[in-house]
Amino acid sequence: MNELQSLFGQWLEEEGRAAKTVESYVGDVKGFNEFLMDKGNDSDEPLTRFSFVRFKQHLIEIGLAVTTINKKINSLKVYNDFLEKRGLVSESFIQLKRDRVQVAAGSEHVVSALSEEEVERFLFFLEDRAKVTQRNRLIGYLLLYTGLRVSELVSVKLMDIDNLTAVLTVKGKGGKIREISLRQDVLQLIKQYMQGERQQSNFADSEYLLVSQRSPKMHRDAVRDWLANCSDELKMKLHPHLFRHTFATRLLRKGVDLTTVSKLAGHSTINMTAKFYIQTTRQEKQDAVDKL
Repeated sequence: MNELQSLFGQWLEEEGRAAKTVESYVGDVKGFNEFLMDKGNDSDEPLTRFSFVRFKQHLIEIGLAVTTINKKINSLKVYNDFLEKRGLVSESFIQLKRDRVQVAAGSEHVVSALSEEEVERFLFFLEDRAKVTQRNRLIGYLLLYTGLRVSELVSVKLMDIDNLTAVLTVKGKGGKIREISLRQDVLQLIKQYMQGERQQSNFADSEYLLVSQRSPKMHRDAVRDWLANCSDELKMKLHPHLFRHTFATRLLRKGVDLTTVSKLAGHSTINMTAKFYIQTTRQEKQDAVDKL
């Protein structure tokens, strides 16, 4: 397989493909071959319709983004062309129009959200004390588990947090008030930050939860800048609103009703929530049927 991958790379170069493109295509084919090896595949055929379909399903099951899956499908289609021209397979097993993962019609408003794998990577990154401060770790958890807008996040005051009932009171758009229940791990991080790193700040007596070295209230641009640095570290694009989308999307995936999600997100109407997130659940249903 390694020799075939090398020949594929050489063929791409001969076809005039850019170096980055060659690297990407060969990398995707390598991932496909590793999948086959993990499954104990001992077929002499480097690619079959069956192996492609199972690999595609595997990509869907591990929660990769549709664009990522379709990129890999495109790479395998080019690989299929290479194998066919070399006489190593007898036909084209992949048709892009048929095999690319489709987004449901009318889903222009489908939002981007982190996959479960990406959430897990982010959480493990937050555990690295050498790279992440107590404050930034708390920010990560608040974004992930409350769905706060970045303006709401930096405006959280100490008086907004009820440790007894584990409730955060948020003043959202238009002055609307909503309550968000806090997980115990989030409450614990708030406590650790309050008793630790925050005490070392020049603004330890600030009424706001999140403070900086220069201000009693953290600026939202500082949150964006930190997430940009995380993006470089984790090789995935992170921004505050992505976590808000992820919060709502994960709730829906876990079966939480639309009304509750709407209230937690602070949307003005349920229709607004449905407009942006219901297509996600439709895609989930399609994926479920495709698993059969």
